[in-house]
Amino acid sequence: MKIATWNVNSVRTRLEQVINWLTENPVDVLCLQETKVIDQDFPSLAFTNLGYYPYISGQKSYNGVALISRQPLMDVSVGFGAILPETESAWDEQKRVITGVIEGVRIVNLYVPNGSSIGSEKYEYKLGWLKILKEYLRTLILSNSAISLCGDFNIALENIDINDKVKIDNHIMASELERQALRDVLSLGFADAFRKFNSEGENYSWWDYRTAAFKRNLGWRIDHHYLTPMLYERAQSCIIDTEPRKLVQPSDHTPVIVEF
Repeated sequence: MKIATWNVNSVRTRLEQVINWLTENPVDVLCLQETKVIDQDFPSLAFTNLGYYPYISGQKSYNGVALISRQPLMDVSVGFGAILPETESAWDEQKRVITGVIEGVRIVNLYVPNGSSIGSEKYEYKLGWLKILKEYLRTLILSNSAISLCGDFNIALENIDINDKVKIDNHIMASELERQALRDVLSLGFADAFRKFNSEGENYSWWDYRTAAFKRNLGWRIDHHYLTPMLYERAQSCIIDTEPRKLVQPSDHTPVIVEF
């Protein structure tokens, strides 16, 4: 099974690139983030024409997540509230969570809030969101120990995940509180699939559009696959495909693919 995660920064703007990539890389499930489109305007036909089943949770101009699967998914749900009914509905106003099961594997696709700037209201929202995520995953694990957690986490967990020429002092996505919040989530038993196979630096999944960051490889590794022990042991590879980032008008992120 191959699962890919890709923040496409508008699925309609990048549709041709996404379809071409999926045609050349027929993964079992493509997890998209930042689709930026309401459900009724999602370009579902482009994916069904390839033989895929799209499952979507979107909103206009912002956020949005989708699961594009070669097989029908089971037990699909969106948002925290579907699993944690006591959660305040305000946490699901932003469309950032979708999950479904394929061949016994539960895939959880996330678009973690960016947080804007350290100490801001959006930063506090991000930290609160991650606390709810932990409870959400704790509940899911009770019924399925095979969980593939992926998406745009908007957090580089270690300094090795950021080019050392990037100044990260007081930088969003690299603050200790964000990192600790993510470590708390992972303490449920999740491990980083990419680091199972690659311990080197200078491997990134996101490059700012400004300052020729991609050309200079001033990148961050903020798009992750985290696996529960059963899947981690079965993982055979996890790679970052930088080719889509070389295209004209690309997303600022690039796909990351895990195979197990």
